[in-house]
Amino acid sequence: MNSSIVKLGRRDFLKAGLAAGGGLLLGLRLDHARALDAPTDVPFAPNAFVRIADDDSVTVIAKHLEMGQGVHTGLATLLAEELDADWAQVRIEAAPADASRYNNLNWGPAQGTGGSSSINNAWQQMREAGATARAMLVAAAAEQWQVAAGEITVSNGRVRHAASQRESRFGALVSAAARLPVPAKVALKSPQDFVYIGRPLPRTDGATKSRGAAQYTIDMRLPGMRTAVMLHPPRFGATPATVDDSAARASVGVHAVLRFDEGVAVVADSFWHALRGREALKVSWNDSTAVKLDSDAQRHDYRERAARAGFALRNDGDTAAALSKASSVIEALYEVPYLAHASLEPMNCVAQLGKDACELWYGAQSLTSDQAKVAALLGMAPGQVKINQLFAGGSFGRRADIGAGYVLETVRIAQALGDGLPVKLQWTREDDMRGGRYRPAATHALRGALDEDGGVLAWQQRIVCQSLWGGDGLRGGKLDRTIHEGASDLPYRVANLSVEAHVPDLAIPVLWWRSVGHTHTAFAVECFIDELAHAAGKDVVAFRRRLLRDDARRLGVLNLAAEKSAWGAALPTGHARGIAVHRSFGTWVAEVVEVSTAADGGFKVERVTVAVDCGLAINPDVIRAQMEGGVGYALSAALGGEITLKDGVVQESNFDDYPLLRMAQMPVVDVHIVPSNEAPSGVGEPGVPPLAPALANALFAATGKRWRRLPFSVQA
Repeated sequence: MNSSIVKLGRRDFLKAGLAAGGGLLLGLRLDHARALDAPTDVPFAPNAFVRIADDDSVTVIAKHLEMGQGVHTGLATLLAEELDADWAQVRIEAAPADASRYNNLNWGPAQGTGGSSSINNAWQQMREAGATARAMLVAAAAEQWQVAAGEITVSNGRVRHAASQRESRFGALVSAAARLPVPAKVALKSPQDFVYIGRPLPRTDGATKSRGAAQYTIDMRLPGMRTAVMLHPPRFGATPATVDDSAARASVGVHAVLRFDEGVAVVADSFWHALRGREALKVSWNDSTAVKLDSDAQRHDYRERAARAGFALRNDGDTAAALSKASSVIEALYEVPYLAHASLEPMNCVAQLGKDACELWYGAQSLTSDQAKVAALLGMAPGQVKINQLFAGGSFGRRADIGAGYVLETVRIAQALGDGLPVKLQWTREDDMRGGRYRPAATHALRGALDEDGGVLAWQQRIVCQSLWGGDGLRGGKLDRTIHEGASDLPYRVANLSVEAHVPDLAIPVLWWRSVGHTHTAFAVECFIDELAHAAGKDVVAFRRRLLRDDARRLGVLNLAAEKSAWGAALPTGHARGIAVHRSFGTWVAEVVEVSTAADGGFKVERVTVAVDCGLAINPDVIRAQMEGGVGYALSAALGGEITLKDGVVQESNFDDYPLLRMAQMPVVDVHIVPSNEAPSGVGEPGVPPLAPALANALFAATGKRWRRLPFSVQA
């Protein structure tokens, strides 16, 4: 896979100014200036985010979960930049659950990872933490050498005074630095002085993961630990009616069988023995309150709802009048299914209960929320619940379970056992696939009309989608934005615009999925704008340019993607291109998909050209990887991702009937980063939304047929 990294020159960095924070005296507060739980044998812990030992090792405390997206590398880069540390001496330690020190600054008093917010919220905080430690090391050297601090320089983990030719490593200064007061304000580097920011530094977790030494929850082994598996009901909302566990209890290695409202747990000395014990259970289910939804009936219901007026989200001009007077109205219906997150590591957690405390080990994405829910279950204060963050084998939103379901299951099992020994709950792939918390299914009904000049006279969009909040999706008169983000804020210039929504109240558990509402709104919006362009007889890129003339950053990625994909140039017979552009989580991404078609009606995605504007590029290689990964993840969903229900029973169970993209299906991906002077924004999710509409538009260009329903494997 290729990548074109557009580097910022010295002049561009100088222009970054306020957005990058260069050269400013910042007053950002680092809560609890000294790390409260720093090991006693580490002499220098000036704040909650860094410790420096006398062996020169620099430990960066990462408040965000590393689930494969490279956030540990990004956070370490920010801190090491201002500390002027030697990158080879940087280590990462996951922060404990403590929102007073490690809250996500974009979320208020809550610690967690999501919404592609990690680097954006920590951008200045981590730099200030590094600059604080650097200032104290310099002050210690100045005191020892009896020279002015302004005469001292720091680079690559060495503190130097050029005039006297004295220098010191970090470790030799830490004891003296630890005795100094923590400065209230520190000066951050000017961007032209950056050494690490903007460079493709090697990932901090790369070597550990490559040699199989990384610690995931699935790897956890503690003395006396047992492993549990849950048998969940086949329908959401069902409960155990009768349980015959005699054969399960007699199975080798089984310690206990526990009955809960949400299912039956089998606890054994190993995962294999627990699984065999579960297979021996005989359970009948009470379905009186169970969901008995059928996907075909749901689709029909959603279509009927979409034909009626809904909750008004945006109403510019008079759309109804404009449509009624238009000589021609373009109509389209777009549909997307429920989607599983399908992360490589299924849900799991380790819990150990004491009399007055609970300790957890897992890939924790929503620490403050999980901590509060566990504390409420146990009748403890949140501070009595300790969460140890481990690597997560993917998540895509799944580990940010609103209800902390799999975590609470683990704690309930430990509570029921009551012996104080640790227990690990491990879901199987089938448990995970059928366990709910899906990306909601959605239907979009669109109607549009063109004016005499080929502009968009009217646009009406009706969305039918469950709310992640549950119920009618309303709080304080405002509708859950995950239903309509990317649609109600339509970027295109439209004289008459109406966006409405219907929110079915269903008991199918739903959750944010990588890029959340943008996954379906981008599909509908970018496919429909393509349809309008063709109806106007215009090139689809030129059509977008005209309607986006006031949106410089969206135009920037659109133009770069078109340029790098050679938009408009001739292609081999049977090949075609499609394009889409979308903004999510503060980042603009445009993608051009090139497809080839076969005589039997099949097709192959040959190449995806990506242009991304995510502000200042902290690590271009991580950005490239996230764009490539987003393309692969989105393409996997577009080609075959679908959760279906028959009489309330989820039909898919594993990767044989919920197929993931194969290596041979992965296209060439070219990533191009737009130079930017803005503060960094997220890259974990924004590569996903444009893929499906760009592919649909390419398939139309190749076949003359509109592909309006995902996944494309269900098309007639």
